[in-house]
Amino acid sequence: MTATVSQTETFLSEILPLSVSNQNLMCFRLIPEIERELGNRFAFRFSLKFPKVVAIWQEGHFWIVGAIKQLPNQNEWRNALAEIQDELHNDIGDRCYSIQWVRQPSPTPLILAQLAVQILKINRSLSSITVFSQNLVEVIREVKFWAETVEWLSATLPAMTLTIRSSIVPKCDLADFFNNHPYRHEPEQTLVGLKVKEIEHGNTCNILGITGTVGEQREELLALVQGSISKRKLEEVSADQPVVAVQFGKNKKQFRYPLAALRPCVTAETAGQFQVDYGELLKKTKVSNQERQNLLSSYKQIAQDTLNAYGFQLERSINSREYPNLFWQPATPIEETPLLFGNGFTGVRGKILQGLSKGGVYRRHDDFSDESRSIRTAALKLCDFKLNPFLEETKQRLKQYKFASDIVNKKALELQKLAGASLRSEVEQAVNELIIVPPDIVLVFLPESDRTADSDESGSLYYQIYSQLLRRGIASQFVYADTLESVDSRNILNSVIPGILGKLGNLPFVLAQPLEIADYIIGLDVSRVSKAKLPGTLNACASIRLYGRQGEFIRYQLEDALIEGEEIPRRILESLLPVAELRNKTILIYRDGPFRGQEVHNLVEWAKAISANFILVECLKSGNPRLYNFNKTNKTISAPIPGLALRLSSHEAIIVTTKVHSSVGLARPLRLRIHPQGHQTSIENVVETTLKLTLLHYGALKEPRLPMVLHGSDRIAYLRLNGINFSGVLTGDRQPWL
Repeated sequence: MTATVSQTETFLSEILPLSVSNQNLMCFRLIPEIERELGNRFAFRFSLKFPKVVAIWQEGHFWIVGAIKQLPNQNEWRNALAEIQDELHNDIGDRCYSIQWVRQPSPTPLILAQLAVQILKINRSLSSITVFSQNLVEVIREVKFWAETVEWLSATLPAMTLTIRSSIVPKCDLADFFNNHPYRHEPEQTLVGLKVKEIEHGNTCNILGITGTVGEQREELLALVQGSISKRKLEEVSADQPVVAVQFGKNKKQFRYPLAALRPCVTAETAGQFQVDYGELLKKTKVSNQERQNLLSSYKQIAQDTLNAYGFQLERSINSREYPNLFWQPATPIEETPLLFGNGFTGVRGKILQGLSKGGVYRRHDDFSDESRSIRTAALKLCDFKLNPFLEETKQRLKQYKFASDIVNKKALELQKLAGASLRSEVEQAVNELIIVPPDIVLVFLPESDRTADSDESGSLYYQIYSQLLRRGIASQFVYADTLESVDSRNILNSVIPGILGKLGNLPFVLAQPLEIADYIIGLDVSRVSKAKLPGTLNACASIRLYGRQGEFIRYQLEDALIEGEEIPRRILESLLPVAELRNKTILIYRDGPFRGQEVHNLVEWAKAISANFILVECLKSGNPRLYNFNKTNKTISAPIPGLALRLSSHEAIIVTTKVHSSVGLARPLRLRIHPQGHQTSIENVVETTLKLTLLHYGALKEPRLPMVLHGSDRIAYLRLNGINFSGVLTGDRQPWL
């Protein structure tokens, strides 16, 4: 990136370049060709057959590296292949494969990086550390690692990320958990749908069903099992122990395990069964910067010792001293980006309230273009709190921003003696009575207990009321009782009032300078929820939201049809990107997560058909290395400033968009990736645009982690999937998700 990085500060990343001195590599492929899933299974079994050898399958080939001078000869590989074919006979049938050798293997930097990762996985030298233990639960620190590549001086370097994560894990296996469970007499109810980890490798999976008992399947499973732990468990456990079928991630194949070979995952829902306070456990998961630094140093040394045997060396992490052109900061600190309020008043994100007071909102919605038009407000009180002072402060604050308002109706409901269907019925009736004279917005004050009620079978009052009002086209603003009791009302209003204005279609502020990257910016997302007690997920195409060059919200459009899978169908993509609006325009399209299936192909075809340019950018929220500030004097790391970015290549970068309180942890960066098939622009443009788009959130004073075109789109889909009917409001110029 451009060398706008500070010359007085040093920045570090968790990415470590790899150098490789080992020529002890070999490569072959199978005839006939195989797909990735089978390739990975063959590679894993090749590694088991030859303990001093690591194998991976990439780009249609098996890549082999050994910790021994002499790798197995060709006959030994053929024999191993024959054995594996026998072991997988139930899956691959009678198909026979042969080996075709690559005489001069030339691995790419990515393949070298993946080999290094597989060496660490196979050797399992990076063990976890227990930092807290209570009853049958532990909080552990563990290192996560994955392959990276970094472009530097016209070359691509193989590299690896090492990062620290905390996990809450049980000390018991699933058999112990089940045997002590109060509902063990209902095994289907207790086990199916439960998230678990297999003990052999620590991979997470979901239980799909119970297939029988160990006594019925022991011999069959022993013939299939590969891992030593799983094999030992199968031999030891009693015959009446249930065998469950599990599914790993997106892999559709099901695997069978005895309960003793699995561990339950400790979650907010299951913590009570372990007799632990989940909130206290979460506090123990926080890692201080000093501890993080010590752990990274320790794990790097262990990884280095393991990799050395295979001829790999870990270099010093990518840093701004040795790789200055890879780090980037905006020329103007992001918090100083000028924002435009009403009457041409220019301010900054940190002084939004001043901007609203002096200039008013940037643009009033048509319904409120006449300043004498009052915002009709209703209030529903479902908690024990005196609201009149807060409501009066709300009126005064709106007046300060040049919006008249009236409390047109108020209603309170005592919830103590209500529950279940009676509660929901009374609440629905109260809302109906409240909106007999339709207000513009309803302020709803909820008890604290409703915060965690989403997962209940009946759902929360929040979503019940939100849905009821949304169907009537009425905006809502919710405040919880514990917030009213613990936070100064002026601070509550600092967030609530801009949110109210935004939900009613007003634009409190926009960017003062237009973005140069595109005519429009669009956010595209699919949100997923798991089907209870069933395999797979139920998905919904959330929406697109259209923004202009100054980040001004123009409209949203929802696709009401639910979709299965993760790919947005062509028909839906085209309906969300109308010709009349986008023809001959350049549009920056953010995808929340990677583009799936044929999405890119379909988007490129659609862009060509409507003579538009689509810049396609993936915005990845997980699997990203952290960035740090480094103090040269005391040699300690600290949280980076928002806006710091690390360029991985001409089309990919890591960017820090937020700063969180040290008690919470460390900001998690985003990974931005420009898809090569879309219209091209510089990664610097995308990084800077993304940063500026985080400034345009009206529902809170704190900047969101995601650019506004994506922030909240998963929330829309989540609401849709939780029964909130958007029928009749599939498109609009207000922002009900704020």
